[in-house]
Amino acid sequence: MPFTYFISDLHLSADRDDINQCLFQFLSEQAPQADALYVLGDLFEVWIGDDDQNSFTLSIAKAFNTLRQSGVPIYFIHGNRDFLIRQRFAKQAGFKILPEQVVIDLYGEPTLIMHGDELCTKDTEYQAFRKKARSWWWPKIMLSLPLSTRRKLARKGRATSKQKQSKLSAEIMDVTSKEVIACMQKFAVKTLIHGHTHRPAIHPLEINNQSAQRVVLGDWYDQGSILKVSAAAIELQQQKFN
Repeated sequence: MPFTYFISDLHLSADRDDINQCLFQFLSEQAPQADALYVLGDLFEVWIGDDDQNSFTLSIAKAFNTLRQSGVPIYFIHGNRDFLIRQRFAKQAGFKILPEQVVIDLYGEPTLIMHGDELCTKDTEYQAFRKKARSWWWPKIMLSLPLSTRRKLARKGRATSKQKQSKLSAEIMDVTSKEVIACMQKFAVKTLIHGHTHRPAIHPLEINNQSAQRVVLGDWYDQGSILKVSAAAIELQQQKFN
């Protein structure tokens, strides 16, 4: 039966080869059988620009592009860690970059897909940063800086973010139910797929007196986390690190 894969929140980095190898195995052994692969953001732990070319990022791009060359289309939505990915890397990896929120036809079911950070509306400080980071001017300024400066800013930003997250409650960092419902109503869908919160689950909902569902992808910190969707089933899968 035909099926589609979804992944997010891999947080790839050169110093986490266990995650990288798990991804390579998935892309070479499982993904070639899929109709399509959707990457819903935070593919990398940090992304400071497509001009940061190195053996690590090129190896990731090559692995994805090999899958694309085999005939599997790959779609990408920006996350909060990799919103500076542009067409240069997308071309290298064989990605098609999608809008931040988009409805796809998933075996006859209109399905809204996104990274999901916009749903966490209780974290008002982050939402203010998100609005700035997704503006036309802020990325332009950041990408005009020297790579060395961007690396320093990225390190400082990650340290600050970790410190702030340690003080936030789980409720604040999770999605807001009201925002989920509003978003699904806006796009007139009964299925939403997103990542970001690192809390893999399939949540039943009721919208306009109809059954609906919110599917959350898992992160790749301790294992591969994959969503497999067919016309018959939605299945969250795990792939162990070797």
